[in-house]
This record gives sequence, C-alpha cells and structure tokens, in this order.
Amino acid sequence: MDSLRVVFMGTPDFAVPTLQALIDGPHEVVGVFCQPDKQKGRGKKVQMPPVKECALAADLAVYQPVTLRDEAAETLLRSLAPDVIVVVAYGKILPPWLIRLPKYGCLNVHASLLPKYRGAAPIHWAILNGDRETGVTIMQMNDGLDTGDMLETIPLTIKAGETTGELFDRIAPIGGEVINEVLAKALAGSLQPVPQDDSQATYANKITKEMGALDWTRSAVALANQIRGLSPAPGCFTFLEAGKRIKVWQACAMANEVVKTKNISVTAGDPIPGTIIGVTEKSFLVATGEGVLEVLEVQPDNKKRMNAGDFCRGHQVKAGLILNA
Repeated sequence: MDSLRVVFMGTPDFAVPTLQALIDGPHEVVGVFCQPDKQKGRGKKVQMPPVKECALAADLAVYQPVTLRDEAAETLLRSLAPDVIVVVAYGKILPPWLIRLPKYGCLNVHASLLPKYRGAAPIHWAILNGDRETGVTIMQMNDGLDTGDMLETIPLTIKAGETTGELFDRIAPIGGEVINEVLAKALAGSLQPVPQDDSQATYANKITKEMGALDWTRSAVALANQIRGLSPAPGCFTFLEAGKRIKVWQACAMANEVVKTKNISVTAGDPIPGTIIGVTEKSFLVATGEGVLEVLEVQPDNKKRMNAGDFCRGHQVKAGLILNA
C-alpha cells in the first residue's frame, strides 16, 4: 500500500491548512466531515464552515451530520472504509467505535504541547497564562479528552505582545506541514508513540464572553495577558461609568521606571485599582492591583477602534476617573 484512504474531520479556519496538505499530498481523501452550516451576522446569512469551502473547491465529498452517534453516521463511515481519520478542531467528541474503525486509527492535530492544555481553547489559554512557548502535537486518539499517545510535537515560541489571533495564524499551518510525514511513518511502521504524563496535564476550558470583564485588582501583567488572550474574540471590556462600556484591545504592563519617565507618581496601595492616573498622547494609564497598565487602543460601544489618548480627549476622560466604579 503506497497511499492511504483518508477521512478528514474538521470545521474552522484552523483545520484548513491540514486538509489542504492532505489534498495536495499522496493520499486519497475519500470524505470530509464538518459541522453543519450556521447562520452568522446581523443578517443571519447561512455560511459554510471554512473546511467545507476548501473541500468543495477540491471537488471532495462533504458530510455534515448533526451527530456521529447514530446508525446512519456509522453506516456512512464504514462505507467510506478509511485507513486513517485525521481530526483537526472538528467540534464534537468522537464515539469509541469510530476511533477504532480505521486500521491506523484517528490522528488529531492539537494546538498545544500535550499534556498541557487539553481541551477546547489551547491557544487562548497559552496567551492568557503568559506562556512563552506553545506548539502542535499530533496525537493518536483514544477514548479520553486529548489523552492519547503523542506521535509528533512541534514547539513554537510565543512572541512578546502576541495576541491569540496572531498566534492562531502562526500555529494553523503547522499541522499541514507535518501531517503527510506522520502518515508516511504510519505506513512504514516507524511511528514511535510517546505516552502522555497525566500528572502534568492541564485543561483549556471553553472561552466565554464573561471572561472579558477586566478586574483592575489583578496585576498589570495578568490584565495585559487577558487582553491579548481574548483578542480578537470575545474581547475585553471595562466601564467608564454605569452602563458606559468600552472594549480594550491593546495594552501593556509598565515597569515603575517607565511610569516615572512620564512624570506620574504611583505609590503602593494608592490610588485605588482602576483609577486612571494619567493620559498621554496615545494612551491612558490605569493603576492595578500590582503595577500600571498602559491602555493603547479602545472601542466604545457601536464605534470603531481608536487610539486611547484620542478617546480620552474626545470624551473628556481625565486622570482621577475610576473604571468599574
């Protein structure tokens, strides 16, 4: 056997580079599974998942079952007779019978260095926690949640100030760069599975809109990571006053030495966390539970993003205002 019959399962943009690599590679993609089309935007226009668009452009058969846990789905997948199933952010947990169906099993492209950040949002949590390294793991799937043996790991350094969106764009192509090599090793019988150390496992829970609320009693470093980690979605927010919300899109933690160069005096425990302690040409400075956060880009409700200094001048926001008061 020189090539494999591959079923691909994935849904969002992140999965597209791996699918495209399979399409361009030596193996036969016999079916592509993704989540059903969904209504999006204010007009509720029905949109295809990115994986479906990629598959249709390559004239591949696309399947969008609501569930994989019924007789119809099982009959369909058995009829496709895959040698291997490649899974990238499909969006549903695979039933045990499916994991055991192909000769070479199910291989998952996961956006972390397992066992760290098992679960739904590994890229977000790497940024939220201020990590300096992440990567991609190609894993042999089993019945657990991202608990299978590791077949390939590709580390990646997180850049200073990098957002989830920016890191997403750098990580997404990695699966495509290595998947055909991993399949070649599977065919040759040269894969060397490495069991995960479960004692080192962490979990990347789903991201919610509520996580965007900025708590100014946290440290400036933690807040900067939160803003990076939730950009571009769902975004972080604070309140100038009751009901007057602004989103915060870009900010950085400032060392005390830098604060002093701006002729702003900050003493421990004073002022209250959330107090704007100064406005510059391009930013405003906020006291936090530890350190000072320089806010660089904001967005009032129903308005465009703007320079934070311009926002302050246009809305008469001055030092002394306490956010979330």
